[in-house]
Amino acid sequence: VQLQASGGGLVQAGGSLRLSCAASGRTFSSYAMAWFRQAPGKERECVAAISASGGNSYYADSVKGRFTISRDGAKSTVYLQIDSLQPEDTAVYYCAAGQVVTRFPGSYRYWGHGTLVTVSS
Repeated sequence: VQLQASGGGLVQAGGSLRLSCAASGRTFSSYAMAWFRQAPGKERECVAAISASGGNSYYADSVKGRFTISRDGAKSTVYLQIDSLQPEDTAVYYCAAGQVVTRFPGSYRYWGHGTLVTVSS
């Protein structure tokens, strides 16, 4: 599976962005998908994940109520809607594919290259 993330950019605090991650191949529907982020000097953290069926999801406490993960099987794409952006959301955001919904990066086999989100105050 090859993953291509897009949608990052420079946004003012309080604004919104929608990140997209397009997957190649015909097995998209069999993978759990996740969004991670990594800020300078910090560890990579899982902000949201969604099961293969879309029926189960995970959100980090820091983003609950502001981030929404969704997937479109017809487009082989997973999305991350980010609302009420805060300067601390500034990071490179990566999408990943794995077998189960988990917050641990080592459990995801496939990774995209990342898209930069910068939030100005």
